[in-house]
Amino acid sequence: MRILACILTITLILYFNSSGQSGKKKEDIIIRSEKGEIHVRLDLRKAPVTSLNFLRYVDANLFDSTCFYRVVRFDNQPKDSVMIDVIQGGLYDNEDKGFPPIMHETTEITGLRHRNGTISMARSIPGSATSEFFICLGAQPELDFLGKRNPDRQGFAAFGKVIKGMDVVRTIHHTNSSGQYLERPVLITKIVRAGKQVHCLDR
Repeated sequence: MRILACILTITLILYFNSSGQSGKKKEDIIIRSEKGEIHVRLDLRKAPVTSLNFLRYVDANLFDSTCFYRVVRFDNQPKDSVMIDVIQGGLYDNEDKGFPPIMHETTEITGLRHRNGTISMARSIPGSATSEFFICLGAQPELDFLGKRNPDRQGFAAFGKVIKGMDVVRTIHHTNSSGQYLERPVLITKIVRAGKQVHCLDR
């Protein structure tokens, strides 16, 4: 598994260089959904493997006609001792259309944290993330490395933040659900690169 992760990392780095992105520190993308647009800034410098994997899905148009399908709120996780607030989307049941899983970039490695608007990768075991992602509502420190949400204490791979459209995230978060799964998933029509950097929003 470790050898496979190293091979994938090298492949992503080669993709990164060949696509003319090697000098970039950030990349803005737009998630276009039926509820509105969510503008996200990916951190290529701190989380290169996770960010570049996400951009591969964007460039291959694999997010077209996917959806936000899951919302985790304080009122729908009665069996969880550590509660979180997120919305989740991705290919969902169509993982065979995507790319192999990537190595797990923990928040200890990247220095990023799960705060309000953070975008991060969903996973089962470490090194299993593919296309499924989630967006945080409020600070979620238990999703960071050593956090208690996942028993393995490895946390999740944060790789960017929402810079515009948290109102859309909140709208999706409050959409009717049966348990944690939306009664009617919210369509993601497309995810695209924004086409230019907005440096004045960098922190």
